[in-house]
Amino acid sequence: MSRETRRFMRLLVFFDLPTVTKADKRAYTLFRRFLLKDGYDMLQWSVYARIVNGADDVTKHQQRLSANLPKKGSVRCMKVSEKQYAGMEILVGTQTVQEETVAVHQLLLL
Repeated sequence: MSRETRRFMRLLVFFDLPTVTKADKRAYTLFRRFLLKDGYDMLQWSVYARIVNGADDVTKHQQRLSANLPKKGSVRCMKVSEKQYAGMEILVGTQTVQEETVAVHQLLLL
């Protein structure tokens, strides 16, 4: 796929993991650390997002995500276009510092 036909998208990961036992807490911590290390930013508690460049990148990151899933709990992944993501409304609260400093127009300079 050529660079001109690639589209920036966002991968959103939503999860609800148990933290009852020590093993559960460890699995939660390992999964959260994986997300941060793989370039995801926390939008809210248990909601993480990262920008990807095209369908190939989506597939790659979904495979990485699948390889690092905890054994218990609920994890969901959704891909949205950058235009849809930019249209998200904040009803209460403000943008995070990360959201304010990283915008798609900055990434187009690659």
